[in-house]
Amino acid sequence: MNLVDVLRARKRIAPYLRRTPLVASRWLSDVASATVSLKLESLQLSNAFKARGAFNAVIARLERGHPPARVVTASAGNHGRALAAAAEMFHVPVVVFTPVDAPQSKLAAILGHGAELRAEGRDYDAAERLAKAFAAETGAEFISPYNDADVIAGAATIWLEIAEDAAATDTVIVPIGGGGLISGVAAAAKAIDSTIAVIGVEVEASCPFQTSMRAGRLVTIVPGPTLADGLAGNPDPGTITFSFIQSLVDRIVTVSETDLSAAMVGLVESEHLVAEGAGAAGGAALIGRRVDVTGGRVVIIVSGANIDAVRLASILSKN
Repeated sequence: MNLVDVLRARKRIAPYLRRTPLVASRWLSDVASATVSLKLESLQLSNAFKARGAFNAVIARLERGHPPARVVTASAGNHGRALAAAAEMFHVPVVVFTPVDAPQSKLAAILGHGAELRAEGRDYDAAERLAKAFAAETGAEFISPYNDADVIAGAATIWLEIAEDAAATDTVIVPIGGGGLISGVAAAAKAIDSTIAVIGVEVEASCPFQTSMRAGRLVTIVPGPTLADGLAGNPDPGTITFSFIQSLVDRIVTVSETDLSAAMVGLVESEHLVAEGAGAAGGAALIGRRVDVTGGRVVIIVSGANIDAVRLASILSKN
């Protein structure tokens, strides 16, 4: 994937998606002693950045003249919702495998777009295995939430907007699940300005990429429970995102559940913004002092806002 692929992706998805706002955060600027802005992918179609990759993946396949008869994916919820929306738009049948305990708001949205929902996985890793087995058995095309060049190019379009709205940015902080978002953002950012610092954020309960970077190879971890369900689980052993992360990401930090919770509450109280756990990971990295950006011009990607109302109310009531 290169910058031309990203520009093509931007042209493909522009008629269907939103250009999301970049807003200053006085709260996090004060916390970090830096100029901090928030890229609000939480306001994207389907309330998560995943719509960019999902729409690009479906449209690119149609453009190549080999439209799939049916597609299948695995998802913690957001990619499944986004792919269901894209498939609905272009009349492609879709099957979505998720963990059994995926947030109900995400599951309801997947069904609302007419997808066939299989909430059968013990966790994300199990859901991905089920989706791949389904693809092998039925001939449906598996579209990974992260291990797909078109999905990564779609995610990379976020950086084009940031570069236009805040050209002086020197650091971008990005949550890491399967690595598709940070792979795309890092590739686009470094292609435009190699001095941009790209910092990834995982949760302490599930940090396969930080562990793998230290080992020098992709290793499997045992993920624990986390508020950031979108960041939990292991990537595909053959994922292309690991090479992007190895070569383009400057540092990966992890955040605690306490700091995640505090960041979610802070976004509501200080910015009047709702973010799911994954979306609050960048803010948690600053709250927890996991990264020093003093004096810098920083953009945090708030990746999504899909959290069940009852769970959000519980988090707010405890802080």
